[in-house]
Order: sequence, then C-alpha cells, then structure tokens
Amino acid sequence: MSAVLILTILIVIGALAFDFINGFHDTANAIATSVSTKALKPRQAILLAAVMNFVGALTFTGVAKTISKDIVDPFNLAHGSIVILAALLAAIAWNLITWYYGIPSSSSHALIGSIAGAAVAAEGLKVLNYTGFIKILEALILSPILAFVVGFIIYSIFKVVFKNFNLTKTNRNFRFIQIATAALQSYSHGTNDAQKSMGIITMALIANQYLPHNAEVPFWVQLSCAIAMGLGTSIGGWKIIKTVGGKIMKIRPINGVAADLTGAAIIFGATYIHLPVSTTHVISSGILGVGASHRLKGVKWDTAQRMLITWVITLPITALLAGILYYVLHLFF
Repeated sequence: MSAVLILTILIVIGALAFDFINGFHDTANAIATSVSTKALKPRQAILLAAVMNFVGALTFTGVAKTISKDIVDPFNLAHGSIVILAALLAAIAWNLITWYYGIPSSSSHALIGSIAGAAVAAEGLKVLNYTGFIKILEALILSPILAFVVGFIIYSIFKVVFKNFNLTKTNRNFRFIQIATAALQSYSHGTNDAQKSMGIITMALIANQYLPHNAEVPFWVQLSCAIAMGLGTSIGGWKIIKTVGGKIMKIRPINGVAADLTGAAIIFGATYIHLPVSTTHVISSGILGVGASHRLKGVKWDTAQRMLITWVITLPITALLAGILYYVLHLFF
C-alpha cells in the first residue's frame, strides 16, 4: 500500500472523526435553548438534533467546495496530504480541549485556522489563496455581529407584538413553537457544519489525484459525513449545553424562539452563499442579542467575555498547533 493511499485513508478517518466530534461539540448550541426552557427533554432534543443534522448534511455542498478550494489550492501543495492530516489533528485536539472545559468555541475557526497554519508551515505565506481566505474570515467575523443585531431586533419585535398577552400562557405556547425552531436550527447546522469535513475529504482526493480538479463532492463523502455528524450529535454535549443554555442569560421559551430563529436565519444565509460560518458564534451571539434586548443587566457578560476570548485565540492557536503537527508528521511521511 502506497504512502499516498495510507495518508488519504487517514485523512478520511480523521475528517469523519472531526465531524463526529463536531456533532457532540456543536449540537449543544443548536438545542441548548430548547433544553434549558424544557420545551424538549434532553434525550428528545438530542434525537431531534441528530436527525435534522443528518438531513441538513445531505442537502447542500456549496460550503464544502469553498473549504476545498478557497483557503489553499490543493494542487499548489507539495505535501498536501500531510498538510490536511495535520490540520485535522489540530482541529480535533482543540475541539476536545474546549469541549472538556465546556467552552463553546468554534469548530469552523479551529479547522480553518488549522488548514492555514499547516499550509503556511509547508509552503510559506504565498500558498494562501488570500481572496478566498479573507472572504471566509469576513464571514466568520461578521456573522456573529449580524446575529447579535438580528437577535436584538427579533426579540424587540416580540416584545411589542406580545406586550399585552398573558406572560405564562405566551411562554407555554412558545414552548411548543420552540420544538419547531430547535429542529430548524439543527437542520441549518447540518447544512453548514457537516460540509466542512466534506470539503476536507474532497480536498485530499483532489490533491492526491483521485478526483479531477473541478470535481463535485462525491455522494459517498456527503453520506459518510452526514452519518458521522448524526452519530456524534446523538452523544450530546452536556457541558456546552449548560453554558449556552443557562450561563449567558436565563432563557424563557419566547427568548429561545427568538434566538433559534436568529441562528437559523444567519446560518441558512451563509450556506446559501456558500460561506462557512461558526454556528457556535452565531447561536451564542443570537442569544446575547436577545438577552440585551430583553434586559441588559440580565446577560451574564463575564461568560460572554470568556467566550469572546476563546473565539479570538482559536485561529492563532490552531494555526500554530497545526504547523507543529505538520513538521512532526513530515518526519514520518
């Protein structure tokens, strides 16, 4: 068995492992509000999220194409397989560290930072596709800001529309609505996040000449990534559920619906224009926007500050870690 084939198999396994971990790492964000408001029991929420993530992952491939070509061109990498494997290992390591400590960090930032870091370690700064890379960074930075604003606006509208309604009855009704919005948000998560691993596998297949330069994402890649994310989702992520669902603000059903609609709208918009965004950032920022609209003092800004620090450091840390792993792997392959 050739070294190229071995590396390709390792990349496929690593990408599916990343999707699996992404499932239980990021699932928490999609269902945290519905669990914290008791619209759904934890097992019900996780099952719903697993199914909707799976369906979402089978629906689109545009983000996968962006990941496979817009950060670096696979054909410009002399050691493309080692770069991709190092990036996957670095992103997986960061996801596991942040999951262990219950910090809702971004799998997207981790993966994109890792790809860039490993590629630069291999070929220098010239290897980056700056037009595509900057476009991705802009989406990652602007999407949580937009989510905060949209969350603030949606909840402000809710306050006006339902101000004369009975609060207890309104929240009880919104608890049923939240089942639908949690499903929608989980579906949107699948349409964007699962595609990142699809893009990685497709990048490896192109770099190793198993696929032509402009190849579409193969269906077996799409299906295997969907299954991996669905299975990972079924494991759940209780530590992050606790952070997103309760440590940002006290969430009631009407808050949860506003946050879910915000997250789904921003993620769907990004998927539609083929851009990867951090579902973690989008959903958490949506909750912050809703919380700020509800009652500014009700938001636990210390938790938000800790999350923001993690968001800022993820890209450089994963880039550095991936660069180190590239040099280590290069010794063996």
